[in-house]
Amino acid sequence: MKSKVLIVDDDLDALEMMQDLFDSKGYQSSTATNGVEALTSIKNLEPDIVLSDIRMPEMDGMELLRILTKEYPHIPVIMITAHGTIKTAVEAMKVGAKDYILKPLSLDEILAKVERITQLNTLIKENEYLLNKLQQTYDFTNMIGKTDKIQELFRLVKDVAATNTTVLIGGESGVGKELIANAIHYNSSRVKRPFVKVNCGVLAESLLESELFGHVRGAFTGAIKDKIGRFEMANGGTLFLDEIGDISLNMQLKLLRVLQEGEFERVGGTETLKVDVRIIAATNKDLRKAIDEGTFRQDLYYRLNVIPIIVPPLRERRDDIKYLVNHFIDKFNRVYGKMIREIDPRAMRLIESYDYPGNIRELENLIERIVVLDKKGKITVADLPDNVRGTEDESIVEDVSFDNGLNSLVEDYEKKLIIKALAENNNNKFQTAKMLNMNRSTFMSKLKKYGIN
Repeated sequence: MKSKVLIVDDDLDALEMMQDLFDSKGYQSSTATNGVEALTSIKNLEPDIVLSDIRMPEMDGMELLRILTKEYPHIPVIMITAHGTIKTAVEAMKVGAKDYILKPLSLDEILAKVERITQLNTLIKENEYLLNKLQQTYDFTNMIGKTDKIQELFRLVKDVAATNTTVLIGGESGVGKELIANAIHYNSSRVKRPFVKVNCGVLAESLLESELFGHVRGAFTGAIKDKIGRFEMANGGTLFLDEIGDISLNMQLKLLRVLQEGEFERVGGTETLKVDVRIIAATNKDLRKAIDEGTFRQDLYYRLNVIPIIVPPLRERRDDIKYLVNHFIDKFNRVYGKMIREIDPRAMRLIESYDYPGNIRELENLIERIVVLDKKGKITVADLPDNVRGTEDESIVEDVSFDNGLNSLVEDYEKKLIIKALAENNNNKFQTAKMLNMNRSTFMSKLKKYGIN
């Protein structure tokens, strides 16, 4: 559906002509003959754009514009004026009008300007919506983790977000360093400015320099036009330098200059450019060790390490795994239209006891795989990959009761072993009996005894 347009003019012929134009193009149009009528219409109709003449009785267009700019700043206004009052139109632009149209009116010009501004307004609303969604996504209340260690981390991130200081995030691959960087930016005063990311570990030195600082035409083979770099893109906002420990000593020196002085030149250029950028860097390397080995500059390290944030590996916060599992199940249920609502307690114990060398990223991939392949709405031991199931040997008797003596204990353990063996053989009884070195009749009697279906 086209936008709603309010036309304000005391010239009834002009009013009718513009309304006919917008109605013919599918807009929802309404009219008013002065500013007072216009304010009443705006309260009732909530138009997407207002076209207003400047000279009108009771309340003229300039007074209406001042009120709209103050009380309805989201509604763009186009002013209509005669050739002899261009200075007034320019003044209207200073007050807050988005554009102006000169009389005598050109219908093509009116339509073109309205369409341009309504399209721009739609993009602004979409960007505001997306920004709001990002802020909700990275809101501190949505960060998952109940352990003391992770709660302390979240408090630090919240405090740091309120500042403009440089941050260095450390931790193993997959622990969520980029998530922390997002949370800092989208909860900071720079939230409406760009958040630009660069993975320093995947670019060769020459490409990284051009990517960060930009280049001028002819700077090297293939540089057919000027290109702005990520520092310029992030001006006023935040630049996230991931895998900072992988850049060369030469690039470290150039980066140090930007951090110290806030200025640089594009590759092949002579003009010195200044930027206001907040730096968040991340690495999975021990930079102190790299300094000792001569592969990382100590002065750059101290520039980056103003506020250090260390994200713990998943194996050091096992009590958070169940919350992360439930979060990922909900996420992938929505993505793939599945209905997993239950996890077998044994399966959850195995998931929690696995070490996750790939940390949260590995856990997320594990749950996505299970959800994609699910056909029964429940996660069981049989759904887990061998590397996760391999920890069951250590946990299989954790819930066995010692209250009923040795025989009961042995039977409980035997039952669990049979169930595990069945799961590993996709419930093939012949293969399971063979694995357990039982003849078929003994195996079948065990199934009957323990009520294993």
